[in-house]
Amino acid sequence: MSLHIESDWIETEETIPVRNKYDGTVIEEVSKATPADVADAIAAAREATETMRKMPAHERADILEETAQLIEERTDEFAEVMAAEAGKPIGTARGEVGRAVSTFTFSAEEAKRLGGEEIPLDAQPGNGNRIAFTKRFPKGVIGAISPFNFPLNLVAHKLGPAFAGGNTVVLKPATTTPLTAIKLTETLFDAGLPRDALNLVIGSGSTVGQALLDSDDVDHYTFTGSRAVGKQVTANAGLASVSLELGNNSPVIVHEDADVEDAADRIIDGGFSYAGQMCISVQRVLVHEAVHDDLVDALVARVEDLTVGDPLEETTDVGPMIDEGDAERIEEWIANATEQGAELVVGGDRDGAVLEPTIVDGATQEMDVVCREAFAPVLAIQTYDDVDDAIQLANDTDYGLQAGIFTFDHRVGLKAATNIDCGGVMINDISTFRADHQPYGGSKASGIGREGPKYAVHEMTEERVIAFRPNEDLFL
Repeated sequence: MSLHIESDWIETEETIPVRNKYDGTVIEEVSKATPADVADAIAAAREATETMRKMPAHERADILEETAQLIEERTDEFAEVMAAEAGKPIGTARGEVGRAVSTFTFSAEEAKRLGGEEIPLDAQPGNGNRIAFTKRFPKGVIGAISPFNFPLNLVAHKLGPAFAGGNTVVLKPATTTPLTAIKLTETLFDAGLPRDALNLVIGSGSTVGQALLDSDDVDHYTFTGSRAVGKQVTANAGLASVSLELGNNSPVIVHEDADVEDAADRIIDGGFSYAGQMCISVQRVLVHEAVHDDLVDALVARVEDLTVGDPLEETTDVGPMIDEGDAERIEEWIANATEQGAELVVGGDRDGAVLEPTIVDGATQEMDVVCREAFAPVLAIQTYDDVDDAIQLANDTDYGLQAGIFTFDHRVGLKAATNIDCGGVMINDISTFRADHQPYGGSKASGIGREGPKYAVHEMTEERVIAFRPNEDLFL
């Protein structure tokens, strides 16, 4: 497997093994980029900016619509690659393919509706004879750095809006899951994207990612990943703009009037789907003391019904984490929590990279499973007796991406939505809910800017004022 720079697939001497996350076998060897390769990719993207800038909106939309159609036709191919390289259960992987189809479709629509507005200059004295309007222009070269956990749809959320806005892209996917990005690159070219408009480089963040950040010829960076790397992106971006999505330790409140069975169903899905490796996975469950026991019993019963195993098996609900080191980290966090007084109510066992779905009860704010981002199949339960206390607990974190609350009292729901400091609050649902066309992003350490095609296109384009002073009075 190769890099793609300018108009060619490039083979390099050094390679990176991509492993099956369940059994550890090597699936493919992919070419490893050097800083010089990154510089070539950026130069090629810069050279192609004029082509993309001049391409009519309907042509950009046609390419994105064709991409969506081809992805849908190749659903099984994409899903099987993701199940192997990302350890994502095959059913969940198919769901991600469907979402990527939507993301490219929404991006195609945004390409056709990207516009400005009239500026009423006559609102200021002396400007009555002038006409002004705004028009959006592509920023140019987009540096896109994507994570392992959604190797198709999160890449789609970067590429679709970038091309909708008339930009070019240098893409660096996660080294643990590059095969999906390679397949998507091929699909975009099959759909008619100019081959120099997308340049693909693969390698470590410390080498390839840093080379991308060190460039003075990238106009905008879009990054999804850890807070530590997000700070590095911001520090290195210089005058380039940035969009960052940096994670969460998502709280979900279950109030005393909630439908406990419904809440349990949703929490299990949001906490353990893809082994909890989503930025908005449910991690902290804040439950009213009146329904605590009922909720814990309902959650445990559902965990015991989950099938853990090979992600390529149709019956598997929970597969491996991305690597054994991450599974060991969470195993240690769970042990520390129990040592500090929490109760392990279900799960906790580990076999290599596979960690059983785990629930700890009686968690407190100082425990790692509460105060840090787990990114793992673990739920930490805390109890409250007043909704104000639940909101305070939800806010007692550096993160602020999304939260959820289960209640039939609209006053309680709106109070939570108004007072929880985050990018989105889901009432009668889990933090994990995301429609691909909604604005998506966070506050505090969860990032800067918003994704969702409409919002990302605006992040990746610049507004220009065009003012016209006629030689005669148009309003006589």
